[in-house]
Amino acid sequence: MTAEVKNKELFESMPIARAVNTMAIPTVISQLIVLIYNIADTFFIGRTGNPFMVGGASLILPVFNICLSISGLAGIGGGALVSRLLGRNREDEARRVCSFSIYLSLLTAGVFSLSALIFMSPLMNLLGADADTYGYASSYAFFVIVCGGVPTVLSNTLAALLRSVGESKKAGFGITMGGLINIGLDPLFMFVLLPEGKEIIGAGVATCLSNILACGYFIITILRMSDNPVLRLTSPTDIPERESIRGVFSVGLPSAISTLLFDLDYVVIDRLMSGYSGQALAAVGIVLKAERLPLNVGVGICQGMTPIIAYNFSARNLGRMNGAKRYSMLLGLVCAAASIALYELFAGQIIGIFIDDAETVRLGTGFLRARVLATPLMFLSFFHVHLFNGFGKGGYALFLGVTRWLVFNIPMLFILNHFFQINGIVFSQLAADTLTVALSFFVYRSYEKHHLMGSSDEA
Repeated sequence: MTAEVKNKELFESMPIARAVNTMAIPTVISQLIVLIYNIADTFFIGRTGNPFMVGGASLILPVFNICLSISGLAGIGGGALVSRLLGRNREDEARRVCSFSIYLSLLTAGVFSLSALIFMSPLMNLLGADADTYGYASSYAFFVIVCGGVPTVLSNTLAALLRSVGESKKAGFGITMGGLINIGLDPLFMFVLLPEGKEIIGAGVATCLSNILACGYFIITILRMSDNPVLRLTSPTDIPERESIRGVFSVGLPSAISTLLFDLDYVVIDRLMSGYSGQALAAVGIVLKAERLPLNVGVGICQGMTPIIAYNFSARNLGRMNGAKRYSMLLGLVCAAASIALYELFAGQIIGIFIDDAETVRLGTGFLRARVLATPLMFLSFFHVHLFNGFGKGGYALFLGVTRWLVFNIPMLFILNHFFQINGIVFSQLAADTLTVALSFFVYRSYEKHHLMGSSDEA
C-alpha cells in the first residue's frame, strides 16, 4: 500500500479515535519537545543564579513566537487548504499551494530576521529591557531570531505541510529531533565551549544550530518522498489559482495575527511585571514557559485534528468531521484537567527546578497556581479557532482571535493590575478566557446552525 493510499484511509475510513491519535500523538510529542527545549534554555540559564539573565531570555519569548506565527501564515494557511483540496481530489492545485507556502515562508522569515537585526535597539526597548537585561536579551535574540529565524520558520512550515497530507509522524520526528539536539547542545555551548558570563550566548547558538539541522531533515525527507505527488516543489512561476492564494491568506493571516496578539499579551505581562521587581519578571518568565506544557499538548491535539476536519469538511463527510471534533475536544479537556492537578500540587518544586532564588520561587509558585486554572479555557479558545481554520473560515478565526486578545485579555491585564496589582496580572487570564469561551461557543453554534446542521453522526 502506497503512502498516498494509507493517508487517504486515515482521512476517510480509519476509526475516528485512531485517526485523531495517529495525527495528534506525534504532533503532541513534538510540541512537548519544543516546549522542553525552550524550557531547557531557561533551566540552564537559571543554573547561573542570575535572575537578570533569566529575565533577558524570557523577554525574547514573544519574538521567538512571532517566528512561529510567520510559519503559521504559510504552514497553517497552506496546510489547511491542501487538506481541503485533497478532500476535493485536486492534487495538482494542492501541489502548487505547497510550493507557494514554502516560498512565502522563506520570504517572510527573511524579511523578519533582517528587520530584527536593523531595529534591535528599539525592539529591546519595546519588550521592556532595562540596563540589567538589555545585553542578555539582545545577545540571545541575535542568534535565535536573526541567525535562526529562517530555518525555524521553514521547519515549522514544512512540518505543517507534512501533516496536511497525513504524514504527522515525519513532521513530529523532525520537530522532536531538533528539540533533542537543542537540549544536548545547550550545556555544551553554555558551560564547556564558552566562558562564564556568556551562557546566554551559548543557549542562543544551540537553538540556532538545532533549528538549522531540523530544517535540513525536513528538506531531505520531502525530497525523498517520491510516492507523494503533492509535496513537490514547483517553479516560483507556477503559482496557484487566485482563489487558492486567497485561501492561504484567509486562514494564514488570522492565525499569524492571533499569534502576534498572543505575544503582545506576553509583552504586556512582562512590562507590567518589570514594574514590580526583577524577581517578579524572572518568576513570570518561568511561569509563562511552564504553563505552555498543557497548552502545547492542546495545540498538538488541535494541529493533529485540523487536517482531518479540513479534509472531511471539504468532502462533505460531516458526520466524520463532527466525530473528530468531539473526540479531540474531550481529549484536550482531560489533559487540561490533569495539568491543573499537577501544577497545584507541585508548583513550588516546578519553579525551583529553574532557579534557586528564594523570592523568585515564592512569587513563581503563586503565579503558576493562579494561571493554570485557566488551562481548560485556553484550550477551548484556540480549539474553536482551529476548527474555523479547518473550515477555511479565516474571518471567524480572526474575529475570535482579535476579540480574545484586544477586547478581553489585554484590557483585563491593565484593569486588574490597576485594582489588584500583581495578583490581578496573574488572574487576568482566567477572567478574560471565561468571556472568550462563552463567545467562542456562541459563534460556533451560530455557524453550525446555518452551515453544518443535518449531517449524520459517525461513531
